[in-house]
Amino acid sequence: MKRRHHIYLDDQLSDRLDTLAAKPGTSKSAITADALRDYLDRRATRDIDTLLKQRLDRINTYLGRLERDGRVVLETLALFVQHEMTNQAPLPEPDKAAQAIGRDRFTAFVDQVGRRLASGQRTVLQDAAAGERMAAE
Repeated sequence: MKRRHHIYLDDQLSDRLDTLAAKPGTSKSAITADALRDYLDRRATRDIDTLLKQRLDRINTYLGRLERDGRVVLETLALFVQHEMTNQAPLPEPDKAAQAIGRDRFTAFVDQVGRRLASGQRTVLQDAAAGERMAAE
């Protein structure tokens, strides 16, 4: 059973509805029912979109942190390898003096990684544009 509803439309919208309903096989009731059904269906999808947007934003934040952590690890490894290859001389059997020198070098290494990360200077190219250029070649 269909229920009767009374709605009020402004003149411009009413004229547009009259023009559309003048075509054969259509009626004002059918057009209004279809428009209302579509509106209500879209409103439900907006709620889902809102929930998904919040979750995707959280995932995006998490991935950003993972990317940052990966850059720290990569930068640390690259700097360590560079340091080992260029600055380290082989030490004789470990003794107290060699251990002290090793601790001092490690402290200097950690400080240098921190300075590079803070300044944005990178040993290894990490940006997406560089990766794309390398992949294209």
